[in-house]
Amino acid sequence: MASPGHASLAASPSYSLQSLPSKGALPHAIPRSPAPPPLSLARAIALVATCTAAMVVNVSNSTSIFISLPTIGRDIDIPEDQLQWLLSAYALSSGCLLLFFGRLADLHGRKKAFIIGMFTQLVFALGCGLATGITLDILRGFQGLGAAAAIPSALGSLAHSFPPSRARNIALSTFAAGMPVGGAFGILIGGVVTQFANDHWRGTFFMAAGLSALTLCGGLLSMSPDKVDPDADRRVDWIGAALVTAGLVLIVFVLGQGEFAPQGWRTPYIIASLVIGVFLIAVFLVWEHRLETALDDPNRPRSIWTPPPLMKLSLWARSDGRAAVVLAIAFLAWACFFSWSLWAQLYYQNYLGLSAIDTMVRFIPMFITGVLCNFFVVLISTLPLVIFVVSSMLITAGAAILFALIDPAATYWAFAFPSTILIVFGVDVVYSAGTIFLAEIANDGEQSVVGALFQAMTQIGTAFGLTTTTIVFDHVVSYESAKLGVTLNSDGSNASAAAELEGYRAAQWTAAAFPLLAAILAVLFLRGVGTVGHDRRRIARDSEETITVLHQSLEAAGKKPVASRGDA
Repeated sequence: MASPGHASLAASPSYSLQSLPSKGALPHAIPRSPAPPPLSLARAIALVATCTAAMVVNVSNSTSIFISLPTIGRDIDIPEDQLQWLLSAYALSSGCLLLFFGRLADLHGRKKAFIIGMFTQLVFALGCGLATGITLDILRGFQGLGAAAAIPSALGSLAHSFPPSRARNIALSTFAAGMPVGGAFGILIGGVVTQFANDHWRGTFFMAAGLSALTLCGGLLSMSPDKVDPDADRRVDWIGAALVTAGLVLIVFVLGQGEFAPQGWRTPYIIASLVIGVFLIAVFLVWEHRLETALDDPNRPRSIWTPPPLMKLSLWARSDGRAAVVLAIAFLAWACFFSWSLWAQLYYQNYLGLSAIDTMVRFIPMFITGVLCNFFVVLISTLPLVIFVVSSMLITAGAAILFALIDPAATYWAFAFPSTILIVFGVDVVYSAGTIFLAEIANDGEQSVVGALFQAMTQIGTAFGLTTTTIVFDHVVSYESAKLGVTLNSDGSNASAAAELEGYRAAQWTAAAFPLLAAILAVLFLRGVGTVGHDRRRIARDSEETITVLHQSLEAAGKKPVASRGDA
């Protein structure tokens, strides 16, 4: 319902129609924020390049370290079972604080949040390059805070700066292309350093610092100054932020550590962390529902206990619940992709005994295809969303199945190469099409929060996929070893090659199940979405808007309005 202060449409031609309740009746109108000022071509290119560079930095911060872990462990004496914290610390802070920083970006300015985020990455990347021991883990956690601030604000800036159009499709697809580019850059740098240097892994952090500095400068020059409404309610839902952050940290921690704890999933602190984490998320949902209900009440008293919600639960129900389906599909797509990546890399290095650089070379086709996929979405954007999602999910599932059927004696080109080419279709198409779809259904002031929610679902999906496939791998290796009469030691290092091969295959079969489930969800719930990325209602809306203003002007002048054809 429009508030009483919005009753006069004649003085505000920027209003849009919500519905046409009955024949001959004046349409009910709701406020529509003015479109952002158009960008010059040079500034638009600079803005897209800057935001894409932020994505490249974010992804390469993980992939460059992933392939360098053994070298880092040997150099600064980190036990092998603790090396994964170099990845987990970054993922925990960057993934679990996305919603909070996304909300702050929408409230206080996306450019400000972006600059602070990139500066944070710059400072702590330098610190990581100089750190040793557990200090490196801690600084990696702080480095992730920069990504949590920069990525949602970058996505929000693009969605705000480009109205629904082909230009927005290109901007968001280019931003999504930063993922495979960042992955390729990180693996290339990490692989080369690991192969040809002993302690020069620190150069990967210094390289990240340099890229962060360039991206920061790009943000200062290309992003428009923040224009924050002084009358907007900028109170922060600190309680909701604390609940969701603590809950996600505990859940992601459990997913990452449950299989490696002293007593596995039966370890007391794993059980306690999982129960508390789920409880905190449940309390967060109840709290957000309470705040959203209070927000919809025009008579609500203004107090510190009723700030605007961090995340409106109604956001999940947008477009008849299809927003929730898109987020679930993103969760499943990332669960498959990163599971495939982990077990493919371990297969190359641990089973086939390949060097880091030989492994890196085998991943290069994946990133080339990834870049092409994002622009493929733009070129054929007239197809319905369901076609994009279902086809890309089936292709991704086929890629995982190819690796599950791999024959170690066969050439790389028989199984591994086609699997590497196809595996990226799911994540890249879903990221491009999904962010375009969510940007369309986001209200003013929600772009960064929606982008943060999408990113958070991908992070949680990654943790879930890795945990699930690790459990499957361990159980299959243990079962196959028992069939051979071998009792595995604590770290499983005495497993036979045959048992490990069956474990790799089982993990890939499990990874294939995720996109197959996503394809089923898409078929069931996304059939009515149509194409995304173009505001096809703009012409009709503006025509109806003009009629509304004309009717009210004539009525104010005491004249009888002429009925339009639609009212006849």
